[in-house]
Amino acid sequence: MRILIVEDEVKLAEVIKAGLEKKGYAVDVINNGEEGFKRLSLNHMDYDLVILDLMLPDRDGFSITKALRERNITTPIIILTARNETDIKVELLLSGADDYIVKPFSFDELLARITSIFRRPHTAIPTILSTHDVELNTTTLKASKRGKELPLTLKEFMLLEHFLRNPDKVISREELLSHLWDFNYSSFSNVVDVHVKNLRKKLDWGTAEGTLETVRGIGYRLKT
Repeated sequence: MRILIVEDEVKLAEVIKAGLEKKGYAVDVINNGEEGFKRLSLNHMDYDLVILDLMLPDRDGFSITKALRERNITTPIIILTARNETDIKVELLLSGADDYIVKPFSFDELLARITSIFRRPHTAIPTILSTHDVELNTTTLKASKRGKELPLTLKEFMLLEHFLRNPDKVISREELLSHLWDFNYSSFSNVVDVHVKNLRKKLDWGTAEGTLETVRGIGYRLKT
């Protein structure tokens, strides 16, 4: 899952980003309302969720949410607000926000709100993914092969999850970079190839199966 944070409090944004990345999310941060609106207008398909501050420089979260919904952009939005009045909360929800959270808040509360949104019917995804002898649990962040747990790093786990959600599909390096790393990574970086190589070794350890197939000049495919 890839999340965009639009928050002008730099320290808060970085704390949230660091916490979400530890939980396996790819996270981008923008500190300006107008820039955030432009990013979402042009690249909303890149994101599964937006964490949007209400009070932002240049353009506030309320007007951003309303404008996005008027353009039929349905990416889930959680609003961060320091205002706790009932009429403000009602206005935010009527503008198209999926949820809101009042500052100050704990990271665990924010994480619970994010999890809740991803469990809703229009964004619901299975928590157990499997193909043949490989199984992955997105709740426990554990993966196994033939019942034996795979010692995956967090990024390897994220890669495997993406492949399991797209079995037999050729996935380009650019798609993997877009979904699993933030926008600071160059498309010319070999970071994807390195992580895929390490994941392949762990998936095929002790066998000659070749679970992850390289499609020359394009990317990779998880064979089922």
